[in-house]
Amino acid sequence: MQRFFIKLLLSWLVLSTVVITILNSSNYEGFIRILMAWFLIIFWIFVGGYLTYKNRDRIKKIFNFIPGIWTVKFFVFVLGLMLLEEAIATVATNLAPLFGLEIGQVFITASSNYLQVILHHSVVSFIPVLLAWVWILKKYNFSANQTFWLFGVTGFLIEAVTFGGVAEFGLWIPVYGLMIYLPAYCIPNDRGAKEVTLKHYFLVFIITLIFMLAFYAFFFLWNVIGLPSLPNFGRDFV
Repeated sequence: MQRFFIKLLLSWLVLSTVVITILNSSNYEGFIRILMAWFLIIFWIFVGGYLTYKNRDRIKKIFNFIPGIWTVKFFVFVLGLMLLEEAIATVATNLAPLFGLEIGQVFITASSNYLQVILHHSVVSFIPVLLAWVWILKKYNFSANQTFWLFGVTGFLIEAVTFGGVAEFGLWIPVYGLMIYLPAYCIPNDRGAKEVTLKHYFLVFIITLIFMLAFYAFFFLWNVIGLPSLPNFGRDFV
């Protein structure tokens, strides 16, 4: 059943992206932006997804061999995959000159500078979601497959609320789901977590929202007090 829904999701992703590519064929900048999206789709979702699935048991052995509590290893693992995904996306943004365009004229990340992207936009903003999932998986026994979908849907909802594009669920669910699937696959099954019931699926989104609100409230107070903040590493496009 899991494979069926994954194939359905990826089929929609390919079909919808092909249609958008064709629709933008007469708009050069829009067409290049879609090519950048294809770069992310191919290297993160298809290549990354294939390598994840084929090597999951081998990586789980390595994960278990590394000393330390699983919550810390899980957090670092997901964070590393987030950083990798953003690296691929930032490379795509920096391909603009290959098509005769200036950097920033067309983009799929908030900046062409990797540090600016991860420390001021994408990865740092998802830290509370990741912390929420550390807590969730410590308390509740969600499988790796369930975690893939729930984290993916969470990422999609955040993207949809922030930037719009409800039809882009075929892109955002696997983009975000692959950040957490392998780490969730590696964590111990005998961690003392409660069995999942229907209410816990809804609870996931409530817990995530609470963590996000707490995180943003903290940084709001940080800025109000006037404490030092991270410097800018590059120019923002948005």
